[in-house]
Amino acid sequence: MVKRSGSSLTHRTLDGMLWTGGGKAARALLQILIIAVLSRLVSAVDFGVLSAALVVIGFSQIFARLGLGPALVQIPDLEPRHLRAAFTLSVLTSFAWAGGLWLAAPAIAAFYRIQQVEPVLRALVWMFPLSGIAVVSGSLLQRELKFRWLAQREVASYLFGYGVVGIALASAGWGVWALVWGNLAQAGVNTLLLLLGRPPSFSLWPDRRSLSELTYFSGGFTIGRIANYLATQGDNLVTGRWLGAAALGIYGRAYQLMAVPSMLFGDVLDNVLFPSLARLQGDKARLGTAYIRGISLIALAMLPASAVLVILSPELIRVVLGPRWDAVVLPFQILASCMLFRTSYKMSDSLSRATGSVYRRAWRQIVYATLVIGGAWIGTHWGVAGVAAAVSIALLVNFVSMAQLSLSVCGIKWSRFLRAHAPAFALAVLSGLVAWGSVSLLRQAGLPAVVRLVAAGSLSLLTAFGLLRYRPEQFLGPEGTWMLQTLRTYVSRRFTVPPVAEQG
Repeated sequence: MVKRSGSSLTHRTLDGMLWTGGGKAARALLQILIIAVLSRLVSAVDFGVLSAALVVIGFSQIFARLGLGPALVQIPDLEPRHLRAAFTLSVLTSFAWAGGLWLAAPAIAAFYRIQQVEPVLRALVWMFPLSGIAVVSGSLLQRELKFRWLAQREVASYLFGYGVVGIALASAGWGVWALVWGNLAQAGVNTLLLLLGRPPSFSLWPDRRSLSELTYFSGGFTIGRIANYLATQGDNLVTGRWLGAAALGIYGRAYQLMAVPSMLFGDVLDNVLFPSLARLQGDKARLGTAYIRGISLIALAMLPASAVLVILSPELIRVVLGPRWDAVVLPFQILASCMLFRTSYKMSDSLSRATGSVYRRAWRQIVYATLVIGGAWIGTHWGVAGVAAAVSIALLVNFVSMAQLSLSVCGIKWSRFLRAHAPAFALAVLSGLVAWGSVSLLRQAGLPAVVRLVAAGSLSLLTAFGLLRYRPEQFLGPEGTWMLQTLRTYVSRRFTVPPVAEQG
C-alpha cells in the first residue's frame, strides 16, 4: 500500500500549499479580470468611496473578532469549552460593533468629508454578524488543516460576490452600490460555506476559565492586529482625507495590483504555515529551518516578479485598467519595488504567532503603523506618488524589524538570512534586464500595449525558468534546491498510481 501524502507534517503542509495556492491563484486571476471589468463600469470616485468605508469596516472587525480565531488555532489543548467561549464572544461583539458603526456613520463621513460614505457604511455593517457566527468554523477548519475546503470556499464566495453580483449591478448602472452588494454577497456565501464545512456549537454559555485562556493570546494578537491594520489601511485613510476620493481610487488600484502577487504567495504561506508551525512551537531548530526555507521561496518568487512589473507597469496598467488610469503607473512602480517587503514579513508574522510571541510582534506593528500614517501624511504634499514612496519606506522598516524578531526566536544569524536572498536577487537582476531590453525595442516599434506586455513578460519568464533549470546552484541556492527535491518527491507520492500486482 502506498504511503499517503498527508502522512507527514511536511507533506500535509505541501498539500495545504497546493490547495491554498491554487485557490489564491484562482482568486488572483479572478480579481484581475473582475477589476478590469469593474474599472470600465465604475468610476474612480465610487471606488474611493467604497475604499474609505472598507477602511473603517476592516479596522472594526479586529475588535469584533478579538483575535479569537488565531487563539483557537494556536492553543495546544483545545477543548469544547474553548469553542463555546469563542462563539459567544464573536457573536456578541459582532452585533455590538455593527450597531455602533451604524450610529457613527454620519460622523465618519464628516471626518472623511465624503458624504456618500454614510449610507455605504451603514449597508456594510451587516458584514459583522455574517462573519461573527463563522469565526469558530473557519478556525477549526484551519486548525485541522482542511485547506482544500477553505480554498474552494474563498474562490466560490469571491466569484459570486464580485464576479456575479458586482458586475451584474455595475452593468445596470448601480455605481458604488454594485461594489457594496458585491461585498455583502461575498460575505454571505463565505459564512454559509464555512458553517457547512464545520458547524459550530451554537452555545452562548462560556466559563470564566476558558475566556481567560483565550484572551491572553488574543489580547496580544489583537493589539498587533490593530497596529497592522492601521499600517495597511492608514495610507488609504490619509489619502482619502487629504487628497480626496479620486486620488484614493487611483492609489487604491495601484496598491491592490501590487498586493495581488503578495497575496498569492504571502497569504498562502501565512494561512498554511501558521497552523503547521504552531505544531512545531517547541522545536527551535525545525522552526529556524522552516523559516529560512520559507523566506528563500518568497524571495525567489517576489524579487524577479517585482523587477519585471516595475519595468512593464505602463503596459500592465493600460491593459488591465484601461487608458483612463495612466495616473496609476508611477505609484504602482514605487509600490511594486517593495513587493518582497510586503510579502516576506508575513512569514515572520506567522512564526511569531505560532510561537506565542504576540506582544513582541505587537510593538513592532505599532511602529509600522506610525511610519505608514505619519509618512503618508507627509507624502500627501507630493500627491499619490509621495504617499506610495512613504509607504514603501515603512514596508522596508517593518520587513527588517519582523525579520529580527524571527531570527531572535529561532537563534539564526543575519548572515544566514542575507545568504538566503542572494540567489533570488541575482535572478531578479537578469530577469529585469531582459524585460527592460525587450520592452524598449517593442515600444520603439510602436506595437500595442498588450503585445508588449505579453511578449516582454513571456521572454522574462522563459529567461528565469532557463536560469533555474540550467544553473540551479547560482539561482536556486541550497534552500531552493531542497524545495525542488521535496516537491518532486511529493508529486511522485501524491499523483503516481501504484501498479496493480499480477495475479497467480
